[in-house]
Amino acid sequence: MYTIITDSCCDLNPKVAGRYENLEIVPLSYTMSGETYANPLYDTETVKPYYNRLRAGEMSTTSQIPPAMWQEVFLAHVKKGEQILCMTFSSALSGTYSSACVAREMVLEEAPDAVIEVIDTLSASAGQGMMVCDALDNRNAGMSVQENAEWLRARVQNYVHWFTVDDLHFLKRGGRCSPSAAFFGSMLSIKPVLHVDSEGRLIARAKVRGRRQALKALAQKVGELDAAKDQTIFISHGDCEEDAEFVKQTLVEMYGCDSEKIVLSVVGPVIGSHSGPGTVALFFRGRDRG
Repeated sequence: MYTIITDSCCDLNPKVAGRYENLEIVPLSYTMSGETYANPLYDTETVKPYYNRLRAGEMSTTSQIPPAMWQEVFLAHVKKGEQILCMTFSSALSGTYSSACVAREMVLEEAPDAVIEVIDTLSASAGQGMMVCDALDNRNAGMSVQENAEWLRARVQNYVHWFTVDDLHFLKRGGRCSPSAAFFGSMLSIKPVLHVDSEGRLIARAKVRGRRQALKALAQKVGELDAAKDQTIFISHGDCEEDAEFVKQTLVEMYGCDSEKIVLSVVGPVIGSHSGPGTVALFFRGRDRG
């Protein structure tokens, strides 16, 4: 059995991650008030202090995983004779994928026979986590590391990401919307609906009046993109579990989705630094990314 390695931007529910063996999650880091912290997997309770600090006005900045850290992680497994499938945060949103590729070449110079596949998921948050879970299931079903990597690369465009945010100022700070749009959007209660596109970029797609309408717009994407209603669906949230539950219930009522197959998780600090508290994101497999 080979090891699957990903980074903490996968935002997997810790209970879900705990079901799998031979899974390693490498943390990115974030800095607040001069202190740098690792970003492990969080649950609803452990992430609250972070979002409360954001709400109180503290700034959070983030750092990618450097090549040296990836190299150390890869070497530890290679020295044990293990093959590696590494799946990273979207290359359009972070240099983490590039760092992993550099580290792979460094390790191969030292251990030419090592087997290390690096996948750019072109995904973020639990969309990346969903892809990781599929890779783990494929591995447990008997796929080789090369077969799994080929399977994932062929299907990367089927992992659909749609989300909304409660406060446009976090997107403004990250350059995702203009200062004037953030100001008037907040004044008029305009909520953007965004997605991660085919190149792994964050793109604004619509503006909706009011929070509940924005949350319903997320759920409606399952129908618009002809998604299978019996699949496992992931919803992540930035310390707003009630809103995530609202989207979940809307999916159950609107499309007959199985509530037992809808998995909730939290948006960790690295992605939360840019999306802010109140983010709700929906992830599923569709015909394309929309």
